[in-house]
Amino acid sequence: AAFKKRRDMVVGRLNEIPGLDCRTPEGAFYVYPSCAGVIGRTTPDGVTIASSEDYATYLLESVGVAVVHGAAFGLDPHFRISYATADSALEAACDRIDKANKALS
Repeated sequence: AAFKKRRDMVVGRLNEIPGLDCRTPEGAFYVYPSCAGVIGRTTPDGVTIASSEDYATYLLESVGVAVVHGAAFGLDPHFRISYATADSALEAACDRIDKANKALS
């Protein structure tokens, strides 16, 4: 029940962030949101996001959120987030991802 609650919270929060689209997974402890909506956008440092790997690097360097780029799984332009952690950490990560996306032009 706790993991279902976390999954639903993460999926809901990510779907509220412009540029992301996250479907609800059937199992596991991961979600694979699409970042297709941010491909082609530019970071505040002038770097163009061209792939899920670029996006994952941007999230780590700009807001300290570690995700795995989807190219590692043959799922570009998706990325993977584990929801096997505390609710508060997941809320903070979603807040940071939202902040990072709002900074893109």
